[in-house]
Amino acid sequence: MVTREATIEALQPLLEPTIKKSFVDLGLVRDVMLREQSVSLSIVLHPDSQGQTSILEQEITQLLSTIDVDNAHVRFRIMTEHEINDVLTKQQQSEQGKAPKPASETAAAPIKGHGAGLENHSILHPESGVEFIAIASGKGGVGKSTVTVNLAVALARQGKRVGLIDSDIYGFSVPDMMGIEERPEQIGDKIKPVERFGVKVISMGFFVEDNNPIVWRGPMLGKMLRNFFAEVEWGELDYILLDLPPGTGDVALDVHQMIPQSKEIIVTTPHATAAFVAARAGSMALRTNHEIIGVVENMSYFESKETGAREYVFGRGGGGRLAETLNTELLAQFPLGAPDNHPLEPDFSPSVYKADSDIGAEYLIFAQRVIDRCGK
Repeated sequence: MVTREATIEALQPLLEPTIKKSFVDLGLVRDVMLREQSVSLSIVLHPDSQGQTSILEQEITQLLSTIDVDNAHVRFRIMTEHEINDVLTKQQQSEQGKAPKPASETAAAPIKGHGAGLENHSILHPESGVEFIAIASGKGGVGKSTVTVNLAVALARQGKRVGLIDSDIYGFSVPDMMGIEERPEQIGDKIKPVERFGVKVISMGFFVEDNNPIVWRGPMLGKMLRNFFAEVEWGELDYILLDLPPGTGDVALDVHQMIPQSKEIIVTTPHATAAFVAARAGSMALRTNHEIIGVVENMSYFESKETGAREYVFGRGGGGRLAETLNTELLAQFPLGAPDNHPLEPDFSPSVYKADSDIGAEYLIFAQRVIDRCGK
C-alpha cells in the first residue's frame, strides 16, 4: 500500500519553478490524503509560478507513478505573503546549515512550555489586535466542534487571517474533522501550526500517537494550553477560535483567566435539556466578564433530500430560549447532516462544508454576523 512517507519521498525531485528548490524541502506539499492506489494533495506555489500548473501536474503524475499510484488529484494554491516570508527564512536557515526539523521528528512529544511572562506574549496582549472567540457548550454531542471548524473556514473565506486552537485536550477532534494528516514542524524554538483551508490549526491530536487517551490532571491541561500560545508561531492573525471542552471544567476556566478579553459563542441543540445545560456555560462566561456574542442552534431540523420536508428531530425553540436567557442573539440555526464530500477530492475533509453548498453558504452568513458582532 502507498504510504505518506513514500509519496513525499517520490516528490522530492519536484522543484518550485520560481524558487528553484524542492517543494518537499520548502514544506509546500500539503494535505496528503491516501485512498488505496490514489493520492490527493495540495501544492503551494509562488505567485510567479501560476502559469506552470499544467506542467507540474504532469511531473507529479509521473513521479507518483513510480510508487504505483494510479490516480493523482492535485490542488494548487498560491502562497500568502506570510508563507513567502517563511520560505525565505527556510532558505536562509538551510544555507546556514540550520534547516528546521521535519514534522516527523517533532510531532511525537508535547511542546516544552515557558510558562512565565505569558501575559506579555504578543498574541495574548490586548493590543495585539487578535480577536479571541471561545466556542462553548454545556454538554458533548451538540456539534460544537463542527460549528467551530466551519466558522473558522468561513472566516478565512471572508479574507480573515484565522487561527484555531483545539482546546478540548481530552477529546481533540479538529485535525480529523478538517482532514489534516500533516504534523506541525519545529522551526527554531517555535512550532509552526498546520494550515488547512486557510486556517492555522494547533491541537493536542498532533502530539499523541495512535489516538491514545490523555491521562492528565487539571494543572497539566492548563500548562498545555499555555504552550499553545507561547510556543506556537502564529504570525499575524485577525481571529483565534478556541474549541473548548464541553461544560465548565479546568480548561474552560483557564481560558477565562488567561484571555479576559475573549468573546464567546454558545452552541446548543433545540432540545430543552441541552439548552438548559448550555445556560451553565453561558453563566460562567458572564461571571468571568466574557462577552457572549451569540448562540448557535445546531441540529435544528432534518431536511429530506427527496421531498425537502423538515423534521424537527430534537424539538424546537431551545436556541432562541437560551439566547433570551443570556440576553444575546441567536446567530445561526444549522440542520442535522454532514458534508457531501468525496474522499478522493484534494481538499477532502469529513466535516467542512464547501463554500458553494447550501450549508456552506449559511456558514458564510454566520461568519459575517460574527465579524459584525466583533466590530471588525
